[in-house]
Amino acid sequence: MNINHNSIRIKLKGYDKSLLNISCKNILEAVQRTNAISIGPIPLPTKKRIYCVLRSPHVDKDSREHFELKIHKRMINIHKPSSQTIDALMKLNLPAGVDIEVKL
Repeated sequence: MNINHNSIRIKLKGYDKSLLNISCKNILEAVQRTNAISIGPIPLPTKKRIYCVLRSPHVDKDSREHFELKIHKRMINIHKPSSQTIDALMKLNLPAGVDIEVKL
């Protein structure tokens, strides 16, 4: 298999799964308009962070509350991007609450 060094890898992270899917759809539409090849969105494992909090500040150690925070991740690979593809990705307006990491 020939590894192409001419590619872009985009990693998206967010707490809200629907915002993440909207962002992925916007990126894929921009990539398809510029005739680049895209692979994804590939769902990566969701991280769960669980916080245990005592309900009462001083007594009742048996009474606790658990809070869960899920971090959803997606990855999109873009092969053979043109300068138009990079411009389209720079001009893209994505919703707040989605962390984007781009590697060339």
